[in-house]
Amino acid sequence: MKISDIRLTVVGMPRHTGFVSKHVIVEIETDEGLTGIGEMSDFSHLPQYSLDIRDMKAVLKSILVGQNPFDITLINQELLSHFPETMFYYEKGNFIRNGVDAALHDLCAKALQISVADFIGGRMKEKIKVCYPIFRHRFMEEVEENLKVVRERFRQGFDVFRLYAGKNLDADEAFLDGVRTEFGSKVTIKSLDFSHLLDWKSAVQATQRFSSYDVQLIESPAVQNDFEGLRHFRMKVDHPVSEHVWSYRQQYEMIKHDSVDIFNISPIFIGGLTNARKAAAAAEVAGKSCLIGTTQELSVGTAAMAHLGSSLANLNYTSDPIGPELYAGDIVKNPVIYENGYLLVPGRERHGLGVELDWEQIEKYKADDLSWGNVSAHQLQDRTSQARK
Repeated sequence: MKISDIRLTVVGMPRHTGFVSKHVIVEIETDEGLTGIGEMSDFSHLPQYSLDIRDMKAVLKSILVGQNPFDITLINQELLSHFPETMFYYEKGNFIRNGVDAALHDLCAKALQISVADFIGGRMKEKIKVCYPIFRHRFMEEVEENLKVVRERFRQGFDVFRLYAGKNLDADEAFLDGVRTEFGSKVTIKSLDFSHLLDWKSAVQATQRFSSYDVQLIESPAVQNDFEGLRHFRMKVDHPVSEHVWSYRQQYEMIKHDSVDIFNISPIFIGGLTNARKAAAAAEVAGKSCLIGTTQELSVGTAAMAHLGSSLANLNYTSDPIGPELYAGDIVKNPVIYENGYLLVPGRERHGLGVELDWEQIEKYKADDLSWGNVSAHQLQDRTSQARK
């Protein structure tokens, strides 16, 4: 079996907030009639992105056409030479490689008539506990809006939330106090995610300020790539510390400095399922736990993350993939399912990733390119303040 073609389709999916997130649907075709699908998820996370989808397709076609799709390691090496990893969080090359790698896994698992979870080592669980994000407070007036989100999502079965914190500490504290007063032990705050907004000393002060609230872990409590700062923070607080993995070198530095307890591993940020599995294995060797991170994917990307999480022995903390719940629509016929605060892993009877593209919906949300397009200044501000994951 050989790869015969690749198709890339840009969609602009509106969130319930009104902001439109751009994604690229990847289809890898073969000479035997099988097609694998993947997702380059939410390019809106890139601070300023400008990508020509035609150029991207031409490069990927030159790499993929004629290859055996089972040569995943070889193909990933070639992808890496064209789209190298960096020490920075938002890197378009990782987004691109992730979509292709997912499509290869989907294709190979379909050829073997098994699920992706079984293809990458088998299932240790059939569902993954997830949390709902509460986006960063800029103004005190947003506290009640976010408490309303907790009420609505709690009624739908979500009982774990994570708070993007650090922009307005007074508002953050008011929110935490409101959750505790209204819900008590029925709702859990998984994490305070400072998203590199604060230096480690300021993050220590903020964490100590919130010490009376029951928070499970702290995420990204130092300036980006400040590995010594992360370790200093970790030594000063009682909470486990989590940080995203976006390159092997960066993960190596965190292991060397013993900076974290938990690695936040997302295929999107590390460049695909292949690399995410390596990062999870490195964490396991180092005696560290994992959780699955997110950029807020659609169902294709979320299904890939569900399969990944189901196969990890050291997935010991509540994970983040909740994207399909944030959007007004989806691009598959059978969206992923959330049940009582868990993401269900697509069943073994569904080969590959277990989701099927819905072209009626794709046409509805189809976009011409990956530019920001016609968005308002308010939406751009909203993207900057809310889309940091």
